Amino acid sequence: MASHRRIRSLRALFLAPALATPLVAGSLPGSPEEYLARMDVDGDGVIGLAEYRDYLSRGFRRMDLDGNGVLEAAELPVPGARAVLLRDHLDALERSFRRMDRNGDGVLDAKELAAPP
Repeated sequence: MASHRRIRSLRALFLAPALATPLVAGSLPGSPEEYLARMDVDGDGVIGLAEYRDYLSRGFRRMDLDGNGVLEAAELPVPGARAVLLRDHLDALERSFRRMDRNGDGVLDAKELAAPP
């Protein structure tokens, strides 16, 4: 039973955007502005959903050795873990983005990126 809970917890780990990147104030690698600049592909000073999902999916894509959009047991660090779909990971990232977008303008600024979840 404990191993099932551990597997579920690890699965949630892959789906949790907060674990894909340190977004909590005080744990950012550099200032919030520097962190935003790493994600801001188009240089407009804010992060759109596509930029957010792309940046936070790099780890998933690196782990997905066969590129099929599924992290299968052999690609996961825990033996016997259930597969994680890229689609589910992206959906979780979108939900996180929407929660972080406190003013509802469809983009994240440095202040929103640095705010505690």
